[in-house]
Amino acid sequence: MTVVETVSEVKPAGSVDSGPTATAESTAKPPPFKDPSFMHSGIGGAAAGKKNRTWKNLKQILALERTLPWKLNDPNYYNIDAPPSLKPAKKYSDISGLPANYTDPQTKLRFTSSEEFSYIRLLPTDVVTGYLALRKATCIVP
Repeated sequence: MTVVETVSEVKPAGSVDSGPTATAESTAKPPPFKDPSFMHSGIGGAAAGKKNRTWKNLKQILALERTLPWKLNDPNYYNIDAPPSLKPAKKYSDISGLPANYTDPQTKLRFTSSEEFSYIRLLPTDVVTGYLALRKATCIVP
């Protein structure tokens, strides 16, 4: 079964018809990006022994989302429960509070610059333990 589309040409108001249009040429074959034999059967088609993929419409997807546990209590002004975040938690420096890209392997404190690193190395162990306790991190100091 082939799909045939007709293309109508729109002409300006003051133009004169000069003869046959290009509709006969475009109806001869479908555009190359449309495959008339395409079927929604999953990746690579249905092979022997494989189950076909079932396609869900938008109404089914929305009904499935409404049954999710965190969707039952959407966050609003009266309810602050929210689903868990999928983004990783941001890490901040224990000294300055700026976003930290580095962690000291010896004290496990986070820092942003080389100045903070040299300051961390000069701290006594009880101060390092205090910083880790503020962050609620485990205290592992050799």
